[in-house]
Amino acid sequence: MLQIGAQLYTVRMYCQNERDLGRTLERVAKIGYRNVQLSGLGNIAPKRVKALCDANGLRIVLTHNPEQKFLENVEALIDEHLLYGCKYVGLGAMSERYRRPEWVDCFAKDMEAPARKLRDAGLIFMYHHHNFEFGHLPEGGTIMDRLLAALPAEIMGVTADTYWLQMGGVDANRWLADHADRLHCVHFKDFLPVDFSVRMAAVGQGNMDFGKMLDTLRQNGVTEYVLVEQDDCYGESPFDCLQKSYDSLKALGC
Repeated sequence: MLQIGAQLYTVRMYCQNERDLGRTLERVAKIGYRNVQLSGLGNIAPKRVKALCDANGLRIVLTHNPEQKFLENVEALIDEHLLYGCKYVGLGAMSERYRRPEWVDCFAKDMEAPARKLRDAGLIFMYHHHNFEFGHLPEGGTIMDRLLAALPAEIMGVTADTYWLQMGGVDANRWLADHADRLHCVHFKDFLPVDFSVRMAAVGQGNMDFGKMLDTLRQNGVTEYVLVEQDDCYGESPFDCLQKSYDSLKALGC
């Protein structure tokens, strides 16, 4: 059964110290969420983060971590995630140097050893994409194609993001169906056209068919968590946005 959660990057402004994080987790729990992703937090000791989540009945199910930590101190990441009881160890994006055609393959080479160490510890490396991974490379294919070919599903999952899939020019639902073996966690974020631009929106406030995507994820037998994320709330309270997304997902049977 799919479980829903809140990506704390949505409320990162309110997660920069221990006191604010406690208040934030309390509000997130009151909305009804029982799972959270850690991302964008301030310098708070992992033990305190875990204690605050426990105090509010929230499970840590996914994280985002600095790229350098994977490359230079993956053992610390392993220890933190075992403390959290969290299986999915995420990277928000590859750093800019890797995005150039001549360096794309270097990312996979550099990440392979840390990803295997995570797997050996019972954890899974989760790569979160944006839209740039779907741009075509001069020699053909895309960055995403190269990543999937170089890092097999046994050592790299993909945290698919519905908004960035659509921004990348792909059929979001088709992509979810075609890459089921990677999708342990998925970010739900709506896509709202405004005049001649687009905005990120709470689930149900834009033009994406989340009912159809939920059916696809339920059928794939791999996805455990759907995590609501909204990077920019355009002046609206991010807590209100989390509430709207929660209500929309509940109405869809989550």
